[in-house]
Amino acid sequence: MAELIRNYVGGQWVGAQDGATFETFNPATEAVIAPAAKSSADDVKAAVAAAKTAYADWRLMPAPRRGEILYQVARLLEERKEHLSRVMTQEMGKVLSEARGDVQEAIDMAYYMGGEGRRLQGYTAPVEMPDKFGMALRDSVGVIGLITPWNFPTAVPSWKMLPALVAGNTIVFKPSEEVPCVSAEFVRVFEDAGLPPGVLNIVQGAGDAGAALVSEPDVRVISFTGSNETGLKVYAQAAALGKKVSLEMGGKNAIIVMDDANLDLAIQAITWSAYGTTGQRCTATSRLIVHRDIKPKLVEALVEQARQLKVGDGLDEAVEVGPLVNQKALDKVERYIEIGKQEGAQIVVGGGRPDFDKGFYYLPTLFADVSPEMRIAREEIFGPVLSMIEVGSLEEAVEVNNSVVYGLSSSIFTENVNAAFRAIRDLTTGIVYINHGTTGAEIHFPFGGTRGTGNGMREAGQAGLDAFTEWKAVYVDYSGRLQRAQIDNR
Repeated sequence: MAELIRNYVGGQWVGAQDGATFETFNPATEAVIAPAAKSSADDVKAAVAAAKTAYADWRLMPAPRRGEILYQVARLLEERKEHLSRVMTQEMGKVLSEARGDVQEAIDMAYYMGGEGRRLQGYTAPVEMPDKFGMALRDSVGVIGLITPWNFPTAVPSWKMLPALVAGNTIVFKPSEEVPCVSAEFVRVFEDAGLPPGVLNIVQGAGDAGAALVSEPDVRVISFTGSNETGLKVYAQAAALGKKVSLEMGGKNAIIVMDDANLDLAIQAITWSAYGTTGQRCTATSRLIVHRDIKPKLVEALVEQARQLKVGDGLDEAVEVGPLVNQKALDKVERYIEIGKQEGAQIVVGGGRPDFDKGFYYLPTLFADVSPEMRIAREEIFGPVLSMIEVGSLEEAVEVNNSVVYGLSSSIFTENVNAAFRAIRDLTTGIVYINHGTTGAEIHFPFGGTRGTGNGMREAGQAGLDAFTEWKAVYVDYSGRLQRAQIDNR
């Protein structure tokens, strides 16, 4: 048995206080990788206490110095990129090329937020009275609780950790129980980069550890990425305690293909967006809204593309589609396949498991004859399943796109500049792509969604600082006298 994956609390790698453990598995082989500490509420409490103690000094470290530590994090991530990528693929299944991209996002974010150590911009503005100066500053909040998913185990934590750290906060990080290995290796990078003890702490474990983190009185902010069901529970629990909450939840993203689209470009984007990461992305394309005039040609090409995709262990460089993360995820996909059939949709490719002895694999699948009210067109499946909906106009396509409860990412393929700009105006999602798939985000632009996808907060870019800072208004009166005539009643 491999060595125990431990918690990191106050600068020490420790097991759970009660000795409890759980096991992490390779989804490609179903083999046990290692045991990991299963944190209890006591472990979470200890991590929060360490973070609270460390905050006193970390908040006072000059922000440029905090930024320099993040630069060192970026350099170490570059050195360890291949190692982290392989650990990630082994633990959660995505193919190596995608795992490398996951780590690269963390590298990019570390450099970007490191630069914020010399900005963290506030602003000045004129004030009403003479001999008086006014400014607004970003201030740190305190102890931050991070709860993150398994599908992007370095990228998503980096979107949260790095802005929180450069702003002067300390962190307790609870990753998904599916990825304890790569999460611990990620935290080790921060340790080796010189982050002071207690500034970043990790507690491994399941949902009860996350719930304990949310309920801790000294945790001021909760940043959560995961399912809608869990996210809304976190929101309710945290709101009852007066905490600030940032939610990034599900998606039911669509690509619209109009009759004037560049089909070769669209086919490539649809294939990657629907079946990359085995469809296990919040930004994955799960709806294909197609103009009826080009539907037959598009279906034929997509079927051919899906059949050519190589399914297998992501550690094989030739593999394009890895396994689902676990048996539960596989069961969910199979359940929705049956729902789609019962609703009257037709499977034109895929619709079953490959003939493998082990692993949680499912073939890339395309449903045709899907109507917008079907469950497979409205509910998040989180697997390699794409539902095609036929429309007759841009207006109908936009209406279908906006009809679901989620609002993360949408895309349109058209050569008509007028149609493209109408789509930009009318698609009610947090991210809109023109002639590109629904996946992929750059770290200097805000990431997040509308409606059921989130609660209005954004990650990455300048907006990524908002969840982890408070605004402080400062007034300096250098007149040397009390200006009573200007005092109002506020």
